[in-house]
Amino acid sequence: MGKAKKLLIIASKGTLDMAYPPLILAQVGAAMGLEVGVFFTFWGLNIIRKDTVDKLKISPVGNPALGMPNILGILPGMTSLATSMMKKRIESIKMASIRDMIKECKELGVKFYACSNTVELMGLKREQLIDEVDDIVGATAFLEMASEDAIVLFI
Repeated sequence: MGKAKKLLIIASKGTLDMAYPPLILAQVGAAMGLEVGVFFTFWGLNIIRKDTVDKLKISPVGNPALGMPNILGILPGMTSLATSMMKKRIESIKMASIRDMIKECKELGVKFYACSNTVELMGLKREQLIDEVDDIVGATAFLEMASEDAIVLFI
């Protein structure tokens, strides 16, 4: 078997800190000449929903990397505080916003797919997704894409 020609990423989480990994990997893969597709499922759809893409938050509960006890994470305002702190860090290193990363991915030829089952489950319509979404596909279509010469990552 030869070197993989495709990179397929499953984005299953929709928080600010979990939106960056699939987009960064998609950008790098496309820049390396791979055919790249990102399949957004369950809460990962928040990354490609018009009403949530610019409002992603980071949860301090169950997130030990933040360095605060879980009990503090449940206090009112802690999600807003953690999100604000993360956004300040992102800005301080001049990292692109999620919206800008999506645009850069599209410029590199990355394809974005919404999971049809999850779209239906959440009662969403195509017009509620950002324009950069290429298609709404099911698991069968995704697995067909992944069947040959593909690196598949679940995030």
